[in-house]
Amino acid sequence: MSSLLVKNALILTQNAKREVLRGDLLADDGRIVSIGKVKGTADEVIDADGDLLIPGFVNAHTHVAMAIMKGVADDVPFDAFLNRVFALDARRIESDIVAGARLGCLEMIKGGTTTFVDMYYSEDAVAQAVEETGIRGVLCWAVLDKQYTTQKGVPLDNCKRFFRKFKGKEQVIPGIGLQGVYVCSEETFLASKEFAEKEDLLLHFHLSETRGEVYEHKRKHGARPCDWLAKIGFLNDRCLAAHSAWLTINEMRALAKAGASVATCPVSNMKLATGGVAPIPEFLKEGVNVALGTDGSTTNNSLDMFGEMKTLALLQKSNRWDPTIVSAQTALDFATLGGAKAIGLGDELGSLEVGKRADLVLIDTRAANVAPMTAESAVSSLVYSANAGNVRGVVCAGRILMRDRRVLTLNEREVVETASVAAQDLRARAG
Repeated sequence: MSSLLVKNALILTQNAKREVLRGDLLADDGRIVSIGKVKGTADEVIDADGDLLIPGFVNAHTHVAMAIMKGVADDVPFDAFLNRVFALDARRIESDIVAGARLGCLEMIKGGTTTFVDMYYSEDAVAQAVEETGIRGVLCWAVLDKQYTTQKGVPLDNCKRFFRKFKGKEQVIPGIGLQGVYVCSEETFLASKEFAEKEDLLLHFHLSETRGEVYEHKRKHGARPCDWLAKIGFLNDRCLAAHSAWLTINEMRALAKAGASVATCPVSNMKLATGGVAPIPEFLKEGVNVALGTDGSTTNNSLDMFGEMKTLALLQKSNRWDPTIVSAQTALDFATLGGAKAIGLGDELGSLEVGKRADLVLIDTRAANVAPMTAESAVSSLVYSANAGNVRGVVCAGRILMRDRRVLTLNEREVVETASVAAQDLRARAG
């Protein structure tokens, strides 16, 4: 792998001191080897010309192949939303899953995301898009009880097959995607945990997204979902719980004790009007690691981490009547360091430090919506002013994926056109 030098940047390191430096960054063989004033040159050189260099975002929860389904179930009650989405999802074929995944990966690259956590079936097809585009995907095969699935065979067996196929890959990191307590039995949860411990895998699952989910589970099993997961011995430090909006203090403490993480998805939950606001201040107080996710394109319509950071911070401020409750720095931490820790790669990703993987995003600081930016205002400008259109360049593991707004790993026009045709065909199949 070639070396890469980014010169003359304002570097937002996200290191322990949260330093913002002016200088250069040198990467070799996919890892950062020097930050500061770098002498000499490299195989690839990017002149930042004073623009902002940040770590790549980690989108901690999404369903990337649903990118071709955006707009199919907007502005409808939750039950109607589910019915529409399930009707389409049941008629998907591999080619449109690949087309959707390519479109979603393209969108994320252009928005500065270098790593994402996915939950879906047919992750083989999503993996194809990941390898083509150069992004990094933690791909969690959807696991649920056999009687609830449209998958052929046993979902956990399918997940194991997917793991064996992609074990040891650099870009594709297999994981287990438990759909949720409403379709996964105790046996399914514990068998998944056993497999995860044996093969060192992430356990990703939906948790307490809606009040109805919580009350129904308590009615059937006598305990709230998170309490039940703790009771059966499932919770551990491999767990990444998406949404987690309806939790008690005791449930939060159970997550913290287990070393589990949550992926909060504020835009999705607001759009679906599922009620409640994720208890972010309490998560932080109790020591729960928080990551940030967009969810899929049917519930969010976007895979934009800029919008997610800003919405998260503003929602928490408004809800708690406290402008200090979630700062811009905290929101950025969720989108970088929190996400990296949640997927077990805290020593590899999330900040710009020597030895870490060279996941880099260059932000245009001369754009009217961002300027003027100083070292002191860099974080707040990034979270409250910037958007995906300000991303000038993206590097994942030392490989340049986008330069001067042009994605180098695929034909953007072809991806969009193919996805548009696939979306039309899917809607036709679903009537």
